[in-house]
Amino acid sequence: MIELDAGDAHMTVYPDEGGRIGALQVGDQPLLHDDPAGGPLIWGCYPMAPWAGRVRDGRFTFDGLRYQLPLNMPPHAIHGTGFVSRWEVLDAGQDFCDLQTTLPWPFGGTATQHLQLDPHGLACILTVYATGVPMPAVVGWHPCFLKPQRADLEFARMYVRDADSIAVPGLVAPKPHPWDDCFVEPLAPLRLHYPGLTVTIASDCDHWVVYDEPDHLTCVEPQSGPPDAFTIGGAARLEPGDMLQRHMALSWSAQRRQW
Repeated sequence: MIELDAGDAHMTVYPDEGGRIGALQVGDQPLLHDDPAGGPLIWGCYPMAPWAGRVRDGRFTFDGLRYQLPLNMPPHAIHGTGFVSRWEVLDAGQDFCDLQTTLPWPFGGTATQHLQLDPHGLACILTVYATGVPMPAVVGWHPCFLKPQRADLEFARMYVRDADSIAVPGLVAPKPHPWDDCFVEPLAPLRLHYPGLTVTIASDCDHWVVYDEPDHLTCVEPQSGPPDAFTIGGAARLEPGDMLQRHMALSWSAQRRQW
């Protein structure tokens, strides 16, 4: 475990548990669900690579060949391999760390993370590299936030989700909560409000999955493409030597509004 500190912000990182942030606390306010008892899908904040979200039945076609992924959420494959891999610590200091892992899937490749904590926020950089052969890729993050008092999450459109709970082509107006859905085009900054603290989530990703069905947590997940992007479109194609890189920033400030 790596411990990072900056001002009154404290964070733990678990290289052997998917390179995930296990806990993130600002002052007395914890921000993440940090109990691993429910399994690796639903605690902390973890990187999603080399794909994010579900791959229907774990199957897809790339360059004319069919591939079958392990079904880690039967009957589908979900969230890549990075979140259950061991990550090597390349460097670490009081307020940062750099991690790397190989990608154990048919195309190989590597992934790296840079995590930088400061008194007012957290910056995350996730990069996937193709090495020996061309490969598809989608990256993102899965932060499992403790349920906020209020969430400002407004989007222009969302993907249609079918009976298998997987996104299909076609965008519609957002439906009412609760959500386990993929959205595009945020209409305002994405914010979660806690007692005395407001957290803003920002990213250069253009897709956002929001999972707020549980009573105890809300997941706001920036992704570089939609779920099942290997089939419905939206994945990057990487030639050997290419990379896919995205950024996520969490920032926090004292809460001034009253409800």
